[in-house]
Amino acid sequence: MGNSQSIAGRSCFLSALGNNTDLVTFRGDILYEMRGLPSYNLAIPVRPAVITYPKTTSQVAEIVRCAAESDYKVQAYSGGHSYGNYGLGGADGHVVVDLKNFQHFAMDPDTHVATIGAGTDLGTVQDRLLHAGARAMTHGDCPQVGAGGHFTIGGLGMMARQWGTSLDHVVEAEVVLANSSVVTASDTQNQDVFFAVKGAAASFGIVTQFKVRTHAIPKAALQYTYLFSQGGVMDRVQLFLDWQTLISKPNLTRDFSSQLTIFQDGILIMSSYFGTEQAFQQFQRENDLPFQSMGNVAYITNWLSLVAHTAEDYLLQIFGGLFTSFYAKSVSFPADQLFDVHGLVAFFTYLDSAPKGTQTWFIIFDLEGGAVNDIPMNATAYAHRDALMWMQSYVVVGYDDPPGFIAKRFLNRLHDLVLANRPPGPVRSYPGYVDPFMKDGQTAYWGTNLPRLQDIKTRVDPKDMFHNPQSVRVNPPNSSVVRQARWSL
Repeated sequence: MGNSQSIAGRSCFLSALGNNTDLVTFRGDILYEMRGLPSYNLAIPVRPAVITYPKTTSQVAEIVRCAAESDYKVQAYSGGHSYGNYGLGGADGHVVVDLKNFQHFAMDPDTHVATIGAGTDLGTVQDRLLHAGARAMTHGDCPQVGAGGHFTIGGLGMMARQWGTSLDHVVEAEVVLANSSVVTASDTQNQDVFFAVKGAAASFGIVTQFKVRTHAIPKAALQYTYLFSQGGVMDRVQLFLDWQTLISKPNLTRDFSSQLTIFQDGILIMSSYFGTEQAFQQFQRENDLPFQSMGNVAYITNWLSLVAHTAEDYLLQIFGGLFTSFYAKSVSFPADQLFDVHGLVAFFTYLDSAPKGTQTWFIIFDLEGGAVNDIPMNATAYAHRDALMWMQSYVVVGYDDPPGFIAKRFLNRLHDLVLANRPPGPVRSYPGYVDPFMKDGQTAYWGTNLPRLQDIKTRVDPKDMFHNPQSVRVNPPNSSVVRQARWSL
């Protein structure tokens, strides 16, 4: 971009924000380093060209207009927890729209539909819903994650088996499109945009506000933890097989959620059962849960204590926050692609022998299914409706191994081994756990929904303004869709 364009762009962005210099910072300014947004993954430093902090949706629309005039790419930043720093654009030179000022909240007392600003973090969402009539919705466990990304990528969480993902709760979204128009997207208005933002919003626009359905909070739950830290490969294989047999039962109650986490010092199983103590005892007897004693079972009646009792919370106590240099991968497991004994032996043998480049690594297997599977795969951009469980793996990358070659090789070979030792089928990755080094990430993130997303992208963002390294792309120039491109929403 030439200097004259930069000057013109600077004037436009300032004007879009009422000439309030507190609401914008430009790369090269004296205060840029102080006011710039942090790269969540320090292994991928990103420097935006312009960072804006709008207060209204009309200001967001004007920022998008300015970006279009100066040929910038644009990305929204909510909580900033993208593993590839895609909220900053994923590469230098983007315009970033920081949504931190979008904190609106309201609850309809009759429908219990909540209105939530896209800059609200999940911890605040949880608290506001709780104090607005003891309501709740599915969301993840990290309180600093922003609703703007979480509600539009998927939004897995402890209640997903009963209630569906976070994005399954969204009934309406206010969206700024690439032509700087502001539209309401729902099942009855701008349906294609609504389909796209429920799983791939970063490629299509900026959501500034959501309306979401909510639920009465559960009154109580039994939660248990089981830590296994001894034994050899076959002991761990048997433990995993027992857990996998339980979670893959076709009639498994949706009142049950579970995670199995493997890390340097052992295997941790954390599970919740929503019901009475008597019902849980019956569930325990029927499924032979692996208790050494009843001391690791807690009956919890406080909702905030309940949602805080997770594997992620436990791991944060061990490792601290992931505001560091790291690499992560994910893969889904449909019911017909689960581990067999041979695959698990290879898996745990590899974990014992492979150079890791770090002692800070962990692998989470997260039970899914239930209500998430009820929705057809083509109903939302989020395509992973057949996932029974997810494998999420992380390594903290050492600075003495630039750029974490050994650690990344460890995870990549682990995933290659897993895929080689399970029945064939499409490889799917969770779009909230982006792997910037994955080839053909779009197919892995959106599966068979990708062609429809490309068609919508070509119509509503033909110049690919909402762009990151793995966002949905427009159709090729020789496509009939491109030749007929129009603002048809």
